[in-house]
Amino acid sequence: MFEGFWNNVSNYVRYFVTTLLGVFLNAFSWLQPIFKRRITSIAFIALLVGILVFISFTLRAMLGLSTT
Repeated sequence: MFEGFWNNVSNYVRYFVTTLLGVFLNAFSWLQPIFKRRITSIAFIALLVGILVFISFTLRAMLGLSTT
């Protein structure tokens, strides 16, 4: 009844990892041309950092957290 059960389970884990990797590769493949040029990669990273800082300051102000 349970012959090959763990082999079958390992196949599902491998399928899940492969599917997840494919989703990430397709979701972020549009970033590859951006990072080919140094100036666009620096600008993109600066934009991401700016967005994170803006969200952090906004949430601190909304929640009344102290910045000191």
